[in-house]
Amino acid sequence: MSEQDSGSSAEKQHRNDMYGNIDARGESDEGVMPAIPAATVVLLRDGERGVEVLMLRKNSKITFGGMWVFPGGKIDAEDYPGGVVVEDELQQAAYAAAVRETEEEAGIDVSADKFVYFAHWSPPPGPQKRFATWFFAACADSDHSVSIDGGEIKDHAWLRPADALARHAAGELDLVPPTWITLQHIARYSPSAAIIEHFKTQQPKVYATRVVKSANGDRVALWQQDAGYNGWDDTVAGARHRLVMGKQGFVFENTVEQY
Repeated sequence: MSEQDSGSSAEKQHRNDMYGNIDARGESDEGVMPAIPAATVVLLRDGERGVEVLMLRKNSKITFGGMWVFPGGKIDAEDYPGGVVVEDELQQAAYAAAVRETEEEAGIDVSADKFVYFAHWSPPPGPQKRFATWFFAACADSDHSVSIDGGEIKDHAWLRPADALARHAAGELDLVPPTWITLQHIARYSPSAAIIEHFKTQQPKVYATRVVKSANGDRVALWQQDAGYNGWDDTVAGARHRLVMGKQGFVFENTVEQY
C-alpha cells in the first residue's frame, strides 16, 4: 500500500474502528500477534429514567486511550486457581479477573457468582495488540459508590445505554465496536433484572470478528451467520450480521441473530 493509499484509508476510517491492519486471514499468518485473554464486566443498575450501565473513560495514553469502556482488563496468572496458568482453567480465570478488575478500576466488589457470562469477543488476525475478551454482566447494589484511580481511568458515569449510543452518534463519546454492540443489546431490555434474566436464558454469543473493506472504503466487521463471513466478502447477498464502521457513524445490520 502506498503512502497515498494509506492516507486515503485513514481518512475513510471511523475514529473508533480499533481493528488496525486487516490484511491477515488466519491466526497462523506471518506477523499475527496472539490474542491476550481478558475479561470485562457490564455493571447495571436501575436509575430514575431506566437501566444505567457503568462506563469508564480510559487514560488517553494507554490501550483504548480516551475510550469509554466497561470495567475490565487482561487475565493475569494470579487469576488462575493456584496462580498457575492452565489453559483448561481459562474461563474460571476470566471470572476471577472480572472480579479483580471491577474492584481495581471502579472500587466495586462483586462476587463471581453474581456474574452472567454472555459473550466472547475476539478480534480479526493482525499484527496489532489484540484481546480475546469474556463479557460478563451483573447488577450492582444501589449503595455501591464508584472509586477510580485517576491514572488508568480518568472519569466514570452511569449512563442509559440509549444515551451512550446517542452521544457516540453525535461524536461526544468514543466507543469501540464490542462496547457499542453490547450497548445496543442491553438497550432492548428493562429493568436491569430483565437483562440478567435474558442473558441467563441465552447461549453466550461468540464474536469471532472478521473485518473487510467495502467498495466505498468503509470497513465492515462481519460475524458468524453473515452471508459474507466465510469468504471475507461484504458484497455477498443474503443474511446480515455485521457492523458498518463508516466515517460518519456505526450502522448495525442484523437479520439472523436474536438479541
